[in-house]
Amino acid sequence: MLKSDVARVPLIRGITGEYKLVVEEEVGKLYYSIGEVSRRLGIEQHVLRFWETEFKELTPRKRKGGKRLYKTADLKLVERIKQLLYEERYTIEGARKQLKLDASGGRETEVIEKDSKSARTVDNLHEIREGLLEIKSILESGTD
Repeated sequence: MLKSDVARVPLIRGITGEYKLVVEEEVGKLYYSIGEVSRRLGIEQHVLRFWETEFKELTPRKRKGGKRLYKTADLKLVERIKQLLYEERYTIEGARKQLKLDASGGRETEVIEKDSKSARTVDNLHEIREGLLEIKSILESGTD
């Protein structure tokens, strides 16, 4: 580190009064370039651009030249998408639905409605089966 660089290194005063260097990660940044996001999260830049087209929630700001600027919230969203697609093995459509559920606070109203309809259908099918078995037994007993 050069002497001129020392003046540019940010310092903060700790609780005990001593000064310590501030690492960029500790301070945090307002915006990250697509290259920084790619390196940090281990996702290729073209994949990030593709995800922007597939997930409407992922909308980084763009500068005049079209350079993308990701906020911390965007990084968290990209991490969640990566988790859903790569670790939990969701399809893109499934990941979209899960993100929608995440955004709604985990209320699974759509899923519950489908599940209750499915349950009613299964109950109806069981009733039909029982009725058919009863008819079968009547027909079999009448032929003896």
